[in-house]
Amino acid sequence: MSRFSRRAALRVAGASALVVAGGTLLSGATDVGGPSGRRPRYRRPTWSEQFQAGHGWTVAGAGTATADLNDTSVFTQGRQSVRATTNGTGKQSYVRRTGMTAMNLAGKMIRLVFRVEDTNSLSKLAFYVGTESFANYYLWQFHMHSATATNYVQSGDWVTVHLQWADVTSAVGRCSLSSRGVPTTKSGFTDFSFAVYDDAGGPVTYWLQAVELIPDTSSVFPKGVVSVTFDDSHSSIHDLARPAMDRYGFPGTSYNIADAIGTGSSLTVAQMRSLQNHSGWEMAGHAYATTAHTASYAKLTAEQADDDFRRLREWLLSNGFTSEHFAYPHGAFGKTTDGVPVDLIAGRHFTTARSIVSETTESFAPAMPYRLKALTGINDGTGIGGTALSNLTAPGGRLGRCADNADWLILCLHRVVEGTPTSSTEISRAGLMTLMKAISDRGIAVATVAETMEHYT
Repeated sequence: MSRFSRRAALRVAGASALVVAGGTLLSGATDVGGPSGRRPRYRRPTWSEQFQAGHGWTVAGAGTATADLNDTSVFTQGRQSVRATTNGTGKQSYVRRTGMTAMNLAGKMIRLVFRVEDTNSLSKLAFYVGTESFANYYLWQFHMHSATATNYVQSGDWVTVHLQWADVTSAVGRCSLSSRGVPTTKSGFTDFSFAVYDDAGGPVTYWLQAVELIPDTSSVFPKGVVSVTFDDSHSSIHDLARPAMDRYGFPGTSYNIADAIGTGSSLTVAQMRSLQNHSGWEMAGHAYATTAHTASYAKLTAEQADDDFRRLREWLLSNGFTSEHFAYPHGAFGKTTDGVPVDLIAGRHFTTARSIVSETTESFAPAMPYRLKALTGINDGTGIGGTALSNLTAPGGRLGRCADNADWLILCLHRVVEGTPTSSTEISRAGLMTLMKAISDRGIAVATVAETMEHYT
């Protein structure tokens, strides 16, 4: 029996065992259908600050207690990073630089690499791009920490975030946004600032490793790309969603629960094959056992989660479904009950794993392929919560921003119904048709998750 550790786990390149310092976590071969490892090439920056000696940035703000501009003890690039600790007052602590040579961010996205030691007292993270010592700026508030939902930023992880123009939160001064959310300018920026806020309940220690500019999604998809995904294997995917999408030639990605197939109101294997073989859909994975899906992998041990991943991948392959992509049950990746990151285990069996984090939209290439972001709860009901369909289709909505600024918008749907939705996990057939027409009218590409990930640049 393998022993499990609560210490940070690492996947050994070229090996089948998941190990931690001092012992094996999950031994033995992974399933024969393990991931091919086909991932987008690393996007090399056109401009990069990795906070090595002489970087010229400062740490300040009313929320800062202590800082080290040259921390040589904790880093993931080069030989050092910038470290700061907040003072527990809920005020801003920042790492910034002003007066740099003016930069053009058209066709670019910002890549941040950072680490938060303990997120228990984290409130939010933001990034500013501006001029004249921030008299004018664009603001991305890119992470609001939750005490209940799964968070993209996890304690002790080096996290990568891509900031795109479609996700600008607000603008000040001569920096402004049109009614459609398009920035009036994307060039001439001299000031950058990475901002951290604690929740006023305790201090937060963080490290900033890199601020970089890389090509955005428009270099591959000029008007952005949408992936329409469906969770839980409902038969309405075949009966109602497929006809609405076939009309436009749009494929979808179905994330399936293996042992639900052929039972109750779930898809059958024959329907899955028809979707794949005749409409170009992708048959991906969501869980093998319904009990694992109900619990979520974060409520299982590492061995139980790994076994469910393995059985799911083998089931897909044995039935002719070759997708290497996965969606976490309930969007939860966190850590298993014995402290192993679920996204690390996912990497033994799949090439990507999708969450339902939607603070910002996804990009190509994705910042973290095992934490793909997706917008969920899309519905055309009334008073049932979730994301109103009109928020996507209205001027300045998510579809318009996708087309105007180019990003990878992953939509997470569940059940399609003939009548009025009564749950945030339902959308009406008419509502889905409205959504498909809105995508088509804007000229946005539609691709499965697998198709999107196949693009190399």
